[in-house]
Amino acid sequence: MFQPNMFESHHHILDISCKTSENQLDMLRDEDYESKSGTDIMEAPSGDEQDPNQRPNKKKRYHRHTQHQIQEMESFFKECPHPDDKQRKELGRRLTLEPLQVKFWFQNKRTQMKAQHERHENTQLRNENEKLRSENIRYKEALANATCPNCGGPAAIGEMSFDEQQLRIENTRLHEEIDRISGIAAKYVGKPVLSYPNMPSHGPTRSLDLGVPNFGPQQGMVGDMFGANDLLRSVSGPTEADKPIIIELAVAAMEELIRMAQAGDPLWVQNSDTSSEVLSEEEYMRTFPRGIGPKPLGLISEASRESAVVIMNHITLVEILMDVNQWSNVFSGIVSRAMTLEVLSTGVAGNYNGALQVMTAEYQVPSPLVPTRENYFVRYCKQHSDGTWAVVDVSLDNLRTSSISRCRRRPSGCLIQELPNGYSKVTWVEHVEVDDRSVHEIYRSLVTSGLGFGAKRWVKTLERQCERLASVMANNIPAGDVGVITTPEGRKSMLKLAERMVLSFCSGVGASTAHTWTTLSGSGADDVRVMTRKSMDDPGRPPGIVLSAATSFWIPIQPKRVFDFLRDENSRMQEMAHIANGRDPGNCVSLLRVNSANSSQSNMLILQESSSDATGSYVIYAPVDIVAMNVVLSGGDPDYVALLPSGFAILPDGPGQQEGGNPEVGTGGSLLTVAFQILVDSIPTAKLSLGSVATVNSLIKCTVERIKAAVASP
Repeated sequence: MFQPNMFESHHHILDISCKTSENQLDMLRDEDYESKSGTDIMEAPSGDEQDPNQRPNKKKRYHRHTQHQIQEMESFFKECPHPDDKQRKELGRRLTLEPLQVKFWFQNKRTQMKAQHERHENTQLRNENEKLRSENIRYKEALANATCPNCGGPAAIGEMSFDEQQLRIENTRLHEEIDRISGIAAKYVGKPVLSYPNMPSHGPTRSLDLGVPNFGPQQGMVGDMFGANDLLRSVSGPTEADKPIIIELAVAAMEELIRMAQAGDPLWVQNSDTSSEVLSEEEYMRTFPRGIGPKPLGLISEASRESAVVIMNHITLVEILMDVNQWSNVFSGIVSRAMTLEVLSTGVAGNYNGALQVMTAEYQVPSPLVPTRENYFVRYCKQHSDGTWAVVDVSLDNLRTSSISRCRRRPSGCLIQELPNGYSKVTWVEHVEVDDRSVHEIYRSLVTSGLGFGAKRWVKTLERQCERLASVMANNIPAGDVGVITTPEGRKSMLKLAERMVLSFCSGVGASTAHTWTTLSGSGADDVRVMTRKSMDDPGRPPGIVLSAATSFWIPIQPKRVFDFLRDENSRMQEMAHIANGRDPGNCVSLLRVNSANSSQSNMLILQESSSDATGSYVIYAPVDIVAMNVVLSGGDPDYVALLPSGFAILPDGPGQQEGGNPEVGTGGSLLTVAFQILVDSIPTAKLSLGSVATVNSLIKCTVERIKAAVASP
């Protein structure tokens, strides 16, 4: 289990690597066009064969696959129903077939399996239908022969008591009330709104199976590491008098979001320097004169827009955005804490169309040098006539006149358009007014360019998480996964454990107001900030006193080079398992063994996840107990494995310009945050010694110097 002093284990991570799989993620959809070819491939008729005078009963020639070829492809299909080009060529070479023949066979085989599955489902539905029909007939017969228990005579069916009539009338009225809220009819605005604080949700939400702990029905505190979760709870929900104003504001915000997402010039102007879109504030105020009022003094505007196609069903995306737990978990690198204060409408027809929620959230950049942004807002979801879904947020700070807001959220959110094969097109708009004077100088370019909190970061995070979810849900173990993982259950459990490790790291690395950081030394950006907490009765963390330390600094090295260095393998580390969870070779989960002469570390295992996108990269790791890890690898519950994650967050120092004029993020220097969590005493009631603090301070400074020296060398 965990040792009281884990300092030495952190030196090994600088040399960890993740062996890059030769196979990237297979294309999830390889059915862009259908073929008439299958087991039999017919030759195209020649010019002579197309002669109209030719006899119509001439036999057509077919190329039939041999039994051996069929058996080989059947066997390969069980392991990998979607082979890539390289696999098709190799299979064709072995079976003396053209790659196109192999491609056509696999397409037809998938179609055949789909048809068989549908026939099986249809049979089940028919049987269920017959069963229900039989039960219906039986109930009707029972009702027809019913007798009164008091007199023994025939019972009068269909009579309704006065109380039941009143309940049905009230139920109808409540449904009409919800319909009016969801439609936001103009005649309704300004009238009293009923509140349904205890209204049940739409049943159990669709689980993303990310292995994320549940924090309750209305709270999304990512990780909730340090126990200071009362701050957001102190924000009260809206009063009855505020609710009509909130509804009217949500309707206007939805209309504004649609126009902001679809408009072009002159509202959005192309920036020739960065090849990005810039919002014209003058045109914006002309187009939307009302909104939430003029910009307060001291605040500056940040507006951005980004589009992408993601591997996720549009309904699942809506559910993620409207469930505070799923939303804060998927965007854990951005959302440090979130909570739903009140649900004004749950929507209609069993979905989130028309749903209204009053929420509060805190947004972060993974560094203690960038203050978080807190928002009190309403979230409104609507399905439009063309089938597009939209989810919009808008601040409600005007309803809290006593508070002074450092960040206001003008209508922001996303449009979600359904695409074939389970894909969705997402158009994201971020528009805030914020006081960013407290941002440290080295992070100012990152924040003002929109890479810190803007639409691009939201979309790129969503893209990466969709790829990760696809990897979690995969049933087959890809050829690139190596080592001690032998079953799909073990693979899924290991990914769940890594997901919890990432959530825990993200919740403690930023400048959340839930944390109380203490600066140890210096007065510059290299300050080491520390905080302590006591871990007790938590199966996911080792018991005792935990010391967290973090520091951020700039280095004149490209982020990709820093990322590759931090995840590279050293001879002291043996990779026991490797799971690719994204198209980028750097996106993977690894299990590593420390090859050390130190007997106390000879059996140490390191769980590591590395991930990268255009807006930032992470290398996160944690020592794990070998006995507990064996349970996980066999498919056991990963929630009881004690973790203290540490790691690195690598961000670009601002937008860059690549040669040739193509914009690329991170062509300049890197903003690196190093964060450690160390168990300094296994007794929770013990007192923290100054020696432990000094050791942690020395450890993190030594790590920083080693990184600077290593990445700066040729």
